[in-house]
Amino acid sequence: MKDSKHKLLTLAALTTIAAGVVHVANRVIVASSQLKEMLDFFNHNYYNWRFGKIYYTKKGSGSPLLLIHDTMPGASGYEWSRVEKQLAQEHTVYTIDLLGCGRSEKAGIAYTNFLFVQIINDFIKNVIKEKADVIASGFSCSFVTTAAAYNNEIFNKIMFINPVSINALAQCTTKKDKLFKFLIELPIFGTLIYHIIVSRETINDFFLDNLYYNPFHVDGDVQDAYYEASHKGGYYAKYLYSSQSAKYMNINIRHALSTIDNSIYIVEGEDEPNGASIIEDYSKVNPAIESVIIPCSKHFPHIENVELFLDQVGTFF
Repeated sequence: MKDSKHKLLTLAALTTIAAGVVHVANRVIVASSQLKEMLDFFNHNYYNWRFGKIYYTKKGSGSPLLLIHDTMPGASGYEWSRVEKQLAQEHTVYTIDLLGCGRSEKAGIAYTNFLFVQIINDFIKNVIKEKADVIASGFSCSFVTTAAAYNNEIFNKIMFINPVSINALAQCTTKKDKLFKFLIELPIFGTLIYHIIVSRETINDFFLDNLYYNPFHVDGDVQDAYYEASHKGGYYAKYLYSSQSAKYMNINIRHALSTIDNSIYIVEGEDEPNGASIIEDYSKVNPAIESVIIPCSKHFPHIENVELFLDQVGTFF
């Protein structure tokens, strides 16, 4: 009996020490990730939305153009840093950090597709306050699709950059997905798992393998910004990732896409996996959709081939 009690006390003590060490390690990782301060706050504003403050910038003059970044770990409005100034010569450019991303508040909530639909609609109504053109990247294209289907009157022309496939968006959450979400959201050890997933080495490898057409031309500043943003907000930075990994942000967009009568233009990077088939699937659902493939680019044509990307924007808007 005494031996069992002693073992339990020893186990409890070791667990407490381990938790303490991991907690300190988590704090050090977060602090060190912010040292380069890649995410500046120049010309910034905050939209006080009901679930948290949303960071955005406003530049230039002309017809309003809203830029919405992708939602991979570390994503933020920094994604548009290579094209913002040029776009601001013809437009009033609003660049937003979605809730849970970048410099916006990182709320400890479940992030869903409809949450971002509400953010986009409310932002246009309450901040831009007039009909807006929109350029959305990656997963955020699904938010804009649904938002435009609900509130067509506040959207003008829409450009999608490498949207996610319709079939992938229609996938449902499984028990395994829910378990992973639960593990990631554990207070100390779940945070450590998240920090391993968004370590500098992992992010660098992800850029080399998945995002750039030419791995020798990867922009170090962009990598640093993604690494910093993936940790900004400390403990709460992981909630967007856990929700997206568990497919909470998925939605079947077929009906919404078929009902939109806005002008839609899809821009695909030449080397983006399944890019041609994704364009084909979107065009089957909505035959009015136009498209172009940007050569010498992959997931970020607006970073890798700025000149050709801006030509397409100038032609479309």
